[in-house]
Amino acid sequence: MVAGWEWDDTLFEGAAAHYARGRLPYAPGLAAALAETLHLDGHGRLIDVGCGPGTIALTLAPLFGEVVGVDPDDGMITEAQRDAAGRGVAGRTRWVRVRAEDLPAGLGTFTVATFGQSFHWMDQDLVASTVKGMLRPGGALVHISDLKAEAGAEAAERADAAGDLPHPAPPHAAVGDLIKSYLGPVRRAGRGVLPQGTPSGERLVLARAGFAGPQRLVIQGGQPLERSVDDVVAGVFSMSSSAPHLFGTRLGSFETELRALLREASASGRFSERGPGTEIFVWRNDAVER
Repeated sequence: MVAGWEWDDTLFEGAAAHYARGRLPYAPGLAAALAETLHLDGHGRLIDVGCGPGTIALTLAPLFGEVVGVDPDDGMITEAQRDAAGRGVAGRTRWVRVRAEDLPAGLGTFTVATFGQSFHWMDQDLVASTVKGMLRPGGALVHISDLKAEAGAEAAERADAAGDLPHPAPPHAAVGDLIKSYLGPVRRAGRGVLPQGTPSGERLVLARAGFAGPQRLVIQGGQPLERSVDDVVAGVFSMSSSAPHLFGTRLGSFETELRALLREASASGRFSERGPGTEIFVWRNDAVER
């Protein structure tokens, strides 16, 4: 947890409906890589901690007998339930509104626990210790994120400058400046601010909790993605730092300016960027590093 900042239930308020459309996908091959590494065969139980709208949980659902997604945001849980039903996996998925700090919450034991870009919002030492106790012997904690070396505006803008994509890249830097003009220069997060951003140091935390590893997997991205103005707008509103509620009564004005900025950047209303790679760290719940 960040010193001087406390989690509150407005962190992703209003963001859930924009998440699936606005966020860039994980690299293709994520499920296949984990199936091979963890010898997943359609049995066992998965808990996805900080599941959001079910992005990771639903991707991995065919690899387990039961999937439990937990998240403190009611909107995220609602979106996950809706998507699970749409994919025909409602019968093998369960969605629980609970903070990671309040686990185990009577949910039982699991074969695998996943954290998809969520661990940094939590009391990391507490959650790591608790989840370790929820994993069966030989189970695994899997930390999944975009490959940081490829993330951000710079990668997209370099791809556009190289002329290898059909549309201009989204003007991420200009969008960021517009957000700051409405919300101020310090990153917003719920009712508080994060002057230094979110914490890292997962390796030290998980090693301290007694996990063995990690085993690092990298899944290459780079697939061309086409994005509309609506997609980019959704991406902005999917972020905790620019969630809709933060704009208050100025939300309509901000969205109008945002859309005008995007139309100016691309007369066709289409953008191109490349999907980021995905970085996976697998930590084992045993004494042997594999």
